[in-house]
Parts: sequence; structure tokens; C-alpha cells
Amino acid sequence: MRALVRKAGTSARAASVGEAVANSDVLLLATPWPATRSAVESAGPLAGKVLIDATNPLLPDFSALEFGNTTSGAEQVASWAKGARVVKAFNSIGFGIMANPKFGDRSASLLYCGDDGEAKKAVHTLAADLGFAPHDAGPLKQARTLEPLALLWISLAMAQGYGPDIAFDLMRR
Repeated sequence: MRALVRKAGTSARAASVGEAVANSDVLLLATPWPATRSAVESAGPLAGKVLIDATNPLLPDFSALEFGNTTSGAEQVASWAKGARVVKAFNSIGFGIMANPKFGDRSASLLYCGDDGEAKKAVHTLAADLGFAPHDAGPLKQARTLEPLALLWISLAMAQGYGPDIAFDLMRR
């Protein structure tokens, strides 16, 4: 951890999860699905925090989602993170695209959804600052469509052989 902090620069520091939560307004949840509930519940008070949910409720073999049309992983996260302003985002792109979302002169689309307008604005700004083309997909229940989109990305990238350097692009005329 010390080596990682040194590499990150002079303003970086290590903190416990509780310290990080207490000292942050915006948090990113990026855990394997089986560890998600425990991570949320052990994080400490999340009320008022913007919680970006980048998880996907994948089965262990990545073949399907644990939830379908009547709820989503993001809605489960919101029920566990009492008072947090949950926004589903960054769940349907690979880590390489997060590091560089540019494809020539175009940017990978980043779809997000949530019920809190200010929280969604914060996620939109963050995504744009990172180089994505952010698109508001509506209320948090839209995670019921964004999580299957992530499953499609995984299938294309891994099972269909496209590899991890793929992204979706929302285009309009």
C-alpha cells in the first residue's frame, strides 16, 4: 500500500474505508457482486453521499445476472446504502476503456441512471471529465436495462472474442 501511495503522488494517502467514506462526497462502489452487500454495510454512514454503483449482479460463472426485470443490483445497493444518492454508472465498460475512452475523435458512451438529479449531474461531469460521452438513461430502475447491457459487453468481449477494448456508442441524427 505504501508503494502505491508513493506512486500516486504527494497528495495521495491511504485510509480505511470508514475514513474514506467520511471524508468523501462522491464514492465509487466497484466490488464483485458477492461482496457488495458486505462492502456497503461495512462502509459506515452513506446518507447524503453520491454512491456510484459500478457493480453488476453477475452469477459466479458470468453466464447471467442474479436479478432480472423486477429489480436490479443498483436497486439492491440503494436499499442497503440507506440515504445514499445511488447512480448506476461505469458498469458496462472495461477497465482499459476507463483509462482511455477515446476511439479516434469519438468517445465511448457512458450510460448512467439514478433518482437524484444533483447526483446524476455529478456523475455526468465526472464521466465527461474522464473523456466519456455521458448519457442520462433515466431513473434508477433503468439499471434493470444497464446491467444486462454489461452482460452483453462481457459476452462480446470474452465469449465472442471481441476482446476488452470495445465500447458502446450512442449515436443520433
